[in-house]
Amino acid sequence: MDFSPSTPTDQAFSGQARHFLGSAVDAARRLAAIAVLTLVGTILPAQAATIDTIAREAILIDTSTGTVLFEKNADERTPTSSMSKVMTMYMVFDRIRSGRLSLDDTLPVSENAWRMQGSKMWVELGNSIRVEDLIRGVIIQSGNDACIVLAEGLSGSEPAFAADMTRKAHEMGMTASNFMNASGWPDPDHYSTARDLATLAQRLIKDFPEFLHYYSEKEFTYHGIKQGNRNPLLYRNMGVDGLKTGHTESAGYGLIATGERDGRRLVLVVNGLPNMQARADESARLLEWGWREFTSVALFKAGEMIDTLPVWLGAAETVPAVLDQELKITLTRAQQRNLKVTLLSDGPVAAPVPKGTRIGTLRIEAPDFTTQEIPVLAGADVERMGFFGRLLAAARQVVGGGS
Repeated sequence: MDFSPSTPTDQAFSGQARHFLGSAVDAARRLAAIAVLTLVGTILPAQAATIDTIAREAILIDTSTGTVLFEKNADERTPTSSMSKVMTMYMVFDRIRSGRLSLDDTLPVSENAWRMQGSKMWVELGNSIRVEDLIRGVIIQSGNDACIVLAEGLSGSEPAFAADMTRKAHEMGMTASNFMNASGWPDPDHYSTARDLATLAQRLIKDFPEFLHYYSEKEFTYHGIKQGNRNPLLYRNMGVDGLKTGHTESAGYGLIATGERDGRRLVLVVNGLPNMQARADESARLLEWGWREFTSVALFKAGEMIDTLPVWLGAAETVPAVLDQELKITLTRAQQRNLKVTLLSDGPVAAPVPKGTRIGTLRIEAPDFTTQEIPVLAGADVERMGFFGRLLAAARQVVGGGS
């Protein structure tokens, strides 16, 4: 999660505080009964057991929160081999979603596609092939020839399609990526990073969930030739349902993998492994570590009351404090203490208070945890007191000496 609220003043930290124990969910429920300026809670995100990998580049992300669980050389430029085909498929799915292409459309096979080397779908020169068959030919069979058929059908030529891939990648924040062809065929100017490929995988999963099922299909027969899906993790019964392998001499063996377990979807990218067995074993080991050592906890739902804050000269004495989005954090399972959940405010909120007005900040911090600060909003309108009410409040202030 990426939050960037303004920093509260030091005075905001001098308010009352209450310590509460238990799980994040239990603690969140208890907050509603308290009218204080600062809360400090204890649940735990800790440093998990350390892990390393023989992969040259790697990154592991919990997609529910965007938390990076592990990374190694994740920003190093690297050849992407057939993992580039995830970008090719993003372009195809985007065209289908726009209505400018359908699964039943057919695209012609050019001589350029027919002569393409490497992994193949075995398209025939002069034939026209259904888009859905081409999708399976790319995803399951890793067909370089199928990639060219799609590229030429969508953009007129493979170089034009590659330029479109690069533009779309940069729009998605993959600024360290450049594509020269649709298949990942070796080219010194065709490259990406593990982090960019993880971004791509997350976007494809989020933007096109209706097409994710193709990545978990284990075989496809075209023109009488049956080929199996090259993703080795599909056969390990571990919850993996995508995405794409890759291999060239310069890149080594790589994989973009994703899977869901207990409601948590992880995305893994590895590259630069020495052989297929190492790719399968390292990928499985990193994913299992991510599921075993971490958990994602929903602290507050969007609109759920965190607490109430006092209102100065308001028709109501307090205003509910809420968040405008769900707050979920990824924690290690090992630590059960030391997470601080702090609601910060500069003091009573001056009326009138329109609903949605920022009235404070929720700070989440813990050892080995990147501090997050989230804007806290008024959950209801609070009108200003009438004239006589304000007069009475002023009199009470004088008589009470400000207490």
